[in-house]
Amino acid sequence: MSGSALLVKGKPSGGMETRRKRSRSVLALGLLAALAVLLLAVVASLAVGSGDVPFRDVVDGVLDPDTAVKGQLIVQEVRIPRTVAGLLAGAALGLAGTVMQGVARNPLADPQLLGVNAGASVAVVCSITLLGFTATTQFIWFGFLGALLAALLVYGVGSLGREGATPVKLALAGAATAAVLTSVTNAILLQDRGGYDRFRFWQLGALTARGPEVLWQASPFIAVGTVLALALGPQLNALSLGDDLARGLGQRVGAIRVVAALAVVLLCGAATVVAGPIGFVGLAVPHAARLITGPDYRWVLPYSMVLAPIMLLLADIVGRVVARPGEVQVGVVTAAIGCIPFIWLVRRRKLVEL
Repeated sequence: MSGSALLVKGKPSGGMETRRKRSRSVLALGLLAALAVLLLAVVASLAVGSGDVPFRDVVDGVLDPDTAVKGQLIVQEVRIPRTVAGLLAGAALGLAGTVMQGVARNPLADPQLLGVNAGASVAVVCSITLLGFTATTQFIWFGFLGALLAALLVYGVGSLGREGATPVKLALAGAATAAVLTSVTNAILLQDRGGYDRFRFWQLGALTARGPEVLWQASPFIAVGTVLALALGPQLNALSLGDDLARGLGQRVGAIRVVAALAVVLLCGAATVVAGPIGFVGLAVPHAARLITGPDYRWVLPYSMVLAPIMLLLADIVGRVVARPGEVQVGVVTAAIGCIPFIWLVRRRKLVEL
């Protein structure tokens, strides 16, 4: 037999199979390393803030809090909820951005740029300021409804014309929709001066002002959206080849898009309720994941789910320390970080050719 790659009944040769197993092993180790970095980011989020808290109080505040001790009270009441909010919102935005880029085959697809977060935000703000809802169980549904309507609006506008929903048309429709909805949110908040300070995180995004009850309410929706998104890995690989080839491989393209839309709505709606409309996380993180994993969505999705909360927690830490004793909202920091890959993507020649 020759030393070339052999195929026996359609199966790869032993050497090819060994290389694939080795590649999977490397990616698995890389994912474990990313989880270790995420753990360090969680510890840093609990230990670092605008105020100084001894590390001993941080440990006790997590394991055995004594609310009579100021440092432990800060950890228990402030830093733990915002760290959990960063984990939930980060994982949701990372997965949502990856799914959107895979379904739309658009490197600029992102919950913020395509207006999905803005739709959820304006719906939540309307339910709070205009309808008087205060319970999370009431306005969380408006977050999902706003995300769904915004996604349908962007896709409908982007589908106009003979060419249909091209990546560039979707990006332009999303940018216009996001601008309009953000303006509506600002107008509503400015009319309610008393509520402006309470709801200003709906403009830029923040991990503060979200109590444990909000996190508990949003967690099941993020969990369901996460399961749906992670299950889409093989289907997104097929869609990346084009709709016709995906159908030739036996994929039901319409059903895949419906499931993907449901996952995105659940993830974006819940993330917006938790942290407000945080931008650029869903855009930048999937590209960072692809630099490690390549184009295989079976790995891009779990990497994005881990890398996104790392980015969000680190951005939140930076926001706490750069303006002491005050803070910079995490949405401002993520925008400053995320604009770099955004500019790089826009300048890529391939993007113009899409």
